[in-house]
Amino acid sequence: MIALVLLCATACTSTPASTGKVTLGLSAWPGWFPWQVAHEQGIFARNGVDVELKYFDSYTDSLNALSSGAIDANSQTLNDTLASVSGGAQQTIVLVNDNSTGNDQVIAREGISGVADLKGKKVAVEQGTVDHYLLLLALTEAGLSQKDIELVPLATDAAAAAFVAGKVDAVGAFAPFTTTALQRPGSRTIATSAEFPGAIPDHLVVSGAFAKNRPEAAQALVNTWFDTLDWIKQNNSQAVEIMAKRGGVSAEDYRSYDAGTTIFTLRQNLDAFTPGVTPAHLNHQAGQIVDFMVSTGLTPNRPSLDGLFDDRFVKAVKR
Repeated sequence: MIALVLLCATACTSTPASTGKVTLGLSAWPGWFPWQVAHEQGIFARNGVDVELKYFDSYTDSLNALSSGAIDANSQTLNDTLASVSGGAQQTIVLVNDNSTGNDQVIAREGISGVADLKGKKVAVEQGTVDHYLLLLALTEAGLSQKDIELVPLATDAAAAAFVAGKVDAVGAFAPFTTTALQRPGSRTIATSAEFPGAIPDHLVVSGAFAKNRPEAAQALVNTWFDTLDWIKQNNSQAVEIMAKRGGVSAEDYRSYDAGTTIFTLRQNLDAFTPGVTPAHLNHQAGQIVDFMVSTGLTPNRPSLDGLFDDRFVKAVKR
């Protein structure tokens, strides 16, 4: 009953956000699995929006789907959004789901004790996405560059599997694939997103046209997110079971991801969208990421940040 009261604070008086269906993409990341809870508990519908939740086994495929217009909204990182915008996509960030605070990792085989030891080694990673970015950050900090390693481009699930099979010396991966990678005897984590605070924020991103033409639907998605967080808080065990099943891991393993994914509150969202000069502010972090992406060749073009961040939806959430 408590959960219903919390949900009704924004949902029970809602009117249909749109007569058309919204296709929302997500892939394997603990900070995005609450969308699965929203789907199974009918929280989208209670906010007046008809959502087709589309799960992508390949994170890259979800990025391409939003860029091509195949879906309306997607769950993706800031750096991957900037890469898409650099390529000409019109995208708008409307919500901060979380910050990665340890669940993105570089994991190495026995005998490799630090990032500097990766010189000349084979490292598997999903090229051009978040853990490639983390790998480059770690290499730079260690005085190395991508030219100092043998990069093996693979989708993250395949990269983790290749590492376990002994085909590569190290892997860049995000949870839950970190759990797979660490099954290799003697393996250890040598770098994590916790070492680069604020570098990997995760978002709900919509197409520019969707933000412009269907603002009521975008608002309903944002409202649903915060209602879902309330539901998870009140029904934690059931929620963890739902999210662990979607991630293909045990509930125990899923709980181990808690410290590595910091889910943002509404207050943290409002603060993040506010312009500032520290890593806590999205505009500052975006500028830092763009500088790094251009300098390392991750993107050839410097994307414009105009219209990238739209805070009207988090500002309109009623709590």
